[in-house]
Amino acid sequence: MEETKPDSKPAESGPSESGPAEPKPDVRRGLIIVNTGPGKGKTTAAMGTGLRAVGQGMSVLMLQFLKGSWHYGELDAVKAFDDKFIMKQMGRGFVKVGAEKPDAEDVRMVEAAWAEAEQAIHSGQWDLVILDEINYAISYGMLDPAKVAESLQRKPEMVHVILTGRSAHPTIVEIADTVTEMRQVKHAYEKGVLAQRGIEY
Repeated sequence: MEETKPDSKPAESGPSESGPAEPKPDVRRGLIIVNTGPGKGKTTAAMGTGLRAVGQGMSVLMLQFLKGSWHYGELDAVKAFDDKFIMKQMGRGFVKVGAEKPDAEDVRMVEAAWAEAEQAIHSGQWDLVILDEINYAISYGMLDPAKVAESLQRKPEMVHVILTGRSAHPTIVEIADTVTEMRQVKHAYEKGVLAQRGIEY
């Protein structure tokens, strides 16, 4: 990446020796966006985009693949938008991972969440579909990344999709238009501060 010194002048733009630059086309299409990384803010960023979309008259569906046991503040907040911003919790809230295989019931719920997500993306009913925590479901071996990628690649042209969660699979990163990795510098919990109402939930 080229760096510019603070006191340097920006490069002058204008016609090149070969003639004036061709204007870039105004490309408009639905984007595949990934919010990943170990830092805080992946779901929050997706919700912010959803809020912006609603403000532009768009319809938003947010499916939370693993959340389900806690009552998060955003569930009440989106009610103000009626059917323009719908949020559904599709899981049980906590998933056992590690040496043991994921619980069969959690796998079943993830598969049901993906079936609903895929139908919603291809239905034409929604302008933006947010697949919250789907990256976790994939990284835990509960959902096939190739199946998700294939479906996203043939989505309707103007539908936007956001996928959140740590450890985004390389297959998903490859097909995405925009990928943002949140990097944690420090977090309050490192000082023993518990999750705060209105901030973490």
